[in-house]
Amino acid sequence: MEKVTVHYEQNIDYVKKELAVDDNFDIIHLELEHGGRKMSLFLVDGFGKDIALTQVQKHLAKLTVDDLKVKPLDKLVKHSIPYVEIETSDDLDEVIDQVLSGPAALFVEGVERVILIDTREYPVRGPAEPDTEKVIRGARDGFVETLVLNAALVRRRVRDRTMRVEYVQAGRRSKSDMAIVYIGDIADQHFVKKLRKRLKKIDTDGFPMADKSVEEYIFGHSLNPYPLVRYTERPDVAATHLLEGHVLIMVDGSPSVMITPASFWHHLQHAEEYRQKPLVGAIHRLIRYIAVGASIFLLPIWYLLATHQQFVPEALNFIGEQETGEITLFIQFIIAEIGIEMLRMAAIHTPSALATALGLVAAILIGEVAIQVGLFSPEVVLYLAAVAVGSYATPSYELSLANRIVRLALLVLTAAFGLGGFIIGITLWLLLLVGYKGLGVPYLWPFIPFDAHAFSEVLIRKAMPYKKRRPNILHPNDPDR
Repeated sequence: MEKVTVHYEQNIDYVKKELAVDDNFDIIHLELEHGGRKMSLFLVDGFGKDIALTQVQKHLAKLTVDDLKVKPLDKLVKHSIPYVEIETSDDLDEVIDQVLSGPAALFVEGVERVILIDTREYPVRGPAEPDTEKVIRGARDGFVETLVLNAALVRRRVRDRTMRVEYVQAGRRSKSDMAIVYIGDIADQHFVKKLRKRLKKIDTDGFPMADKSVEEYIFGHSLNPYPLVRYTERPDVAATHLLEGHVLIMVDGSPSVMITPASFWHHLQHAEEYRQKPLVGAIHRLIRYIAVGASIFLLPIWYLLATHQQFVPEALNFIGEQETGEITLFIQFIIAEIGIEMLRMAAIHTPSALATALGLVAAILIGEVAIQVGLFSPEVVLYLAAVAVGSYATPSYELSLANRIVRLALLVLTAAFGLGGFIIGITLWLLLLVGYKGLGVPYLWPFIPFDAHAFSEVLIRKAMPYKKRRPNILHPNDPDR
């Protein structure tokens, strides 16, 4: 730690060297003189708010020599610098980190502390509705890449005096800003302490992938494809989970907020269910469960029945390959799965102006032409389309990717070992989920361990007046709503 000294020039030389002012065009160093004293202002161009800094300089220009004769630091901080977010520091290394984070640092000759003025104004887009969580009715604002604004969007919806937004910084080089958000009267402090401890233990250069990198450090389980946190870009969804007793993790630079702890069923919820009447929402939820189940099990089950006709009852004798392709059924599925994945990746990288053209190419080549040349049988295309729709109907993008891997594994086991392979695959899948825990919360709760009341709320979207208890698995300090 390098302390601020009484030697003004020595302090300035140290900061100029560490910030490489002469080499970085975006690091601004203003040499000033007000009230008979030399002053230096350091800031990053693009972070500083021009209007605020101009106003500060106007007030400094009014200082006289007599104004700074007695207790100059108090005079500057309490009287002469009209700004809300202002603090001081005697640690030059901390000052340098602060300047790189956005605040401006003011050095004053003869003063052994540096004045930090938080005039930062990050480049930011408007809080537009997120593409992945759209609703027909409801709020249209979404999280952005700025931590302070995201916290404000949640505060707007939860005006509880016990809501806490704890600041955490991690990354030796990136110095990434993060926040742990929770309601003190509701959230279990055990979860908060555990998250705080894990965040502070992170030792790495930085977080170029923002919240995703943080999740991997906190929860691990890198070989398990299922997400242990729920990501949301909607402030209303984040506020709803806060009121249930969850803890949020925000990372500066990411428009997504992590909701912890999260179970398998949290990834199947969608805000649209609560923007409609309870009966309509319950039907939507049921259809969504069917779609998600189809995305996992439809292809392996159909392949099993198509290749083992003895399992097909007479009422379902239409199941099977009516028109065989030129290659085996299993290879058709593998090629089709790879093709669908390639299309998904292409759609992500395709400009919106060309998205329609990509859809036409996919429909013609994978649909009609593939069947006509005998590459695919019509049934393969039909069932694959149903599975793809089920994947896209999954609210959580991370969950849909994990389900896709499970579906492929089930298909391979079924092809290799028939009915036994299918049963073994489902058993291994259930064991994987049962043994999965996030912050000590079972991943399949309330199905395993079973909680009848909570499971009924998972299956059926109940009217809000009847949801009088918070999830007991979260151990809320205030269990009643």
